[in-house]
Amino acid sequence: MSPHSLSAASVLVIRHLSLVRHTLIRASSFLLLIFLPALQAADNISVLGSKPQWSVLEHYQETITRDDFARLIQSVYCTHGFAPDLIEMNEKTARLMMNRSAQEFFTLRFAANDAERKPVPRLWRPAKSLPAARPGKPLSGLKVALDPGHLGGKWAKMEERWFQFGDSQPVQEGDLALCVARLLGRRLRQLGANVSFVRNNNEPITAKRPDDFRELARKILIKNGVPQPRADVLDPNDPEKEQTIRWQSEILFYRYSEIRRRAALVNFKLHPDLVLCLHFNAEGWGDPNSPTLTDTNHLHLLVNGSYLTEELEFDDERFEMIRRLLSRAYEEELPLADSIAATLARETGLPAYEYPTTNSTTKIGTTGYVYARNLLATRLYRCPVVYCEPYVMNSKDAFARIQAGDYEGVRNVNGTERKSIFHEYADSVVDGLIDYYSKARPTTARSGGSAVRIQGVTASQPSS
Repeated sequence: MSPHSLSAASVLVIRHLSLVRHTLIRASSFLLLIFLPALQAADNISVLGSKPQWSVLEHYQETITRDDFARLIQSVYCTHGFAPDLIEMNEKTARLMMNRSAQEFFTLRFAANDAERKPVPRLWRPAKSLPAARPGKPLSGLKVALDPGHLGGKWAKMEERWFQFGDSQPVQEGDLALCVARLLGRRLRQLGANVSFVRNNNEPITAKRPDDFRELARKILIKNGVPQPRADVLDPNDPEKEQTIRWQSEILFYRYSEIRRRAALVNFKLHPDLVLCLHFNAEGWGDPNSPTLTDTNHLHLLVNGSYLTEELEFDDERFEMIRRLLSRAYEEELPLADSIAATLARETGLPAYEYPTTNSTTKIGTTGYVYARNLLATRLYRCPVVYCEPYVMNSKDAFARIQAGDYEGVRNVNGTERKSIFHEYADSVVDGLIDYYSKARPTTARSGGSAVRIQGVTASQPSS
């Protein structure tokens, strides 16, 4: 969809950032939902989305059994239900709605049984397909892309990921996440991983800027009952700032356009086996120039799933969900998320975050720390994605640790000898990855000069 026209689609803003800030959490995982219900068959797509190429699913014919497809639909991806005409299953096929207005469908054929399943086409490699690790390099050969959340720097205030308490250093989530990513990247390379950065500075990936979306923002507001929208935000605390062209155009820039460009980089250039989205969480802090500090601190992780019924009405989101399901990314990212959650919980001592509503999330896994949720990054990146949300930035404890900055070893912070919050975060993620891949990837034992085949690794022939 062109950013300069609505293409006959109307836009409904169903969840305001200010409402979420007061009733849910001021979470960096929050993704404003702007829905574009179709008035024409060709335009039933989400914000800045593209028309789905359903023919791609031909490559997944007979790669999954009916039982596995139904299990993933019911327990992971469509836990809130869906319109019955969108996905219809029988014993041998699933009929998938491509476009309701045009009554076009895609037929997916199931494998008769596990033995007859065809290989799943994908560019990323599950742990079991990696070569055996080199000695002392448990992550050797693993391709990891690090995605530090948000932008930070001069964009932090625009993103509403900025606050300052008194004369302290401003807290900017994008900068914190980038610091963690750089520490993490060094550790992963030392362990043999091939590391790439989705973002490695404080500049956007997208070439677009807010002014490029002003006309689209204006049309969005008019479609939502604001016939003469204001141009600019006059007061950052104005509860009606969401009804200004400036606020809407900024959202389209730093959230939708930016994340879609990051997805293009991941999918068409980096081709990682895993993306780690690195964030910090927050509770409502009120005025960012005089924020509220809280005693509350927690952590959780996210993987893709738990689509809302409204989201599944969009042809592109439904297609992306089905492609993700068929790629079997969930089978890799859930145990990865559980492993990282366990080491984060052990190292930080933080309790699991409990969402006050289950309207958009579903708790999954074995640790109690992992949720399925449909976020733009977890949906669009075509590989396993683990989305980390540890620490409440405006908690009294995390704030003190952030102000202490990064340092080697341990220091006394809040009366306790501790690593820097950045090292603790990075080390915990590394430990989780080591735990998972040490157990899940093939290992090669040597005996009498011969390599022995274990877990599907191709062995060399005995020496003569």
